[in-house]
Amino acid sequence: MEPVKNTTGSKILATFQTPEREVNIESRLQLETYIASADHHAVEAADRREVLSRLAQPQKTLPAKYFYDARGSELFEEICGLPEYYPTRTEAWILDRYAGEIASATGLCELVELGSGSSTKTRALLDSYCNLGGALRYSPIDVSRTILTDSARQLLRDYPTLRVRGAIATYDHALASLPPTDLPSRMLVFLGSSLGNLTPGECDRLFDQVQGFLDAGEYFLLGVDLHKSTAQLEAAYNDSRGVTAEFNLNVLAHLNRRFGANFDRANFEHWAFYNEGDRQIELHLRCLRGHEVTIGDRSITFTEGETIRTEISRKFDVEAVWQQLDRHDLEPINVWRDPQNWFASILSRRRVR
Repeated sequence: MEPVKNTTGSKILATFQTPEREVNIESRLQLETYIASADHHAVEAADRREVLSRLAQPQKTLPAKYFYDARGSELFEEICGLPEYYPTRTEAWILDRYAGEIASATGLCELVELGSGSSTKTRALLDSYCNLGGALRYSPIDVSRTILTDSARQLLRDYPTLRVRGAIATYDHALASLPPTDLPSRMLVFLGSSLGNLTPGECDRLFDQVQGFLDAGEYFLLGVDLHKSTAQLEAAYNDSRGVTAEFNLNVLAHLNRRFGANFDRANFEHWAFYNEGDRQIELHLRCLRGHEVTIGDRSITFTEGETIRTEISRKFDVEAVWQQLDRHDLEPINVWRDPQNWFASILSRRRVR
């Protein structure tokens, strides 16, 4: 893994801006890109092989990371504000109400956030850690350079004592590469029930990585979406404005640009439903007519009605999550829920032996 760039370059400022303030922001911002190999072409080739392999399976699938190019990240932020999409506002309510309790439970620590996006909900935590006094440190991790950079700079404008060390990276690379904190402790933050996008096996692997990343006594704050009615769940992923459909279909544009594919989005439609047996929402792209797609020199056949599963979003029971955390040496401390019992924020700590 190689840290590539620290963004401390000069900037042309409009006459009404304060240059000293912008310089101060840049001095408190460190951005690094972690990649699996110094050879960018090797990484691209490996990703292309993964896509081709997944599209060759009886049930075609794609990794969820291909949602999040610049356009996909913008669309997801729009989804979070939709009236049907309850998870974001419900989790935000929990954090707004209980962030002070979370900060009191952990004491002064650096926040390290997986999949930080716009860092909107994280502000409640930053406010509470500000109230503790002492240094304020935040390490956001996201695959989108654009959204991470923009959100980091806005946070630095709003929190004058904050220092940001951001990582443009996947979870795997970041958890294996980030250096220790200079504060008394760290809290790894994983919000938005992104855990639900992982299969049970992938979830166990992530918890193994969390266990390895945290030192004894450090903390893990996890947001999980709870099981509820099929009608409510399906409405959240089939919004009336069609933003989720656009988000799903944007994957095809990402593949076209990244790998030289020739997907025609007119040949596919968005399809989302709740699989009650597996307790998971499934997002698919359903083929409307038989055709072939090329990715480089490879050809992939699609039949009418065939689907590409682009995402799962599993729904949880708090007690089962507690047990799973405990099996990975992550000792549950407390759980906070909304009044409707739709969502939960779970705080655990790497067990001290």
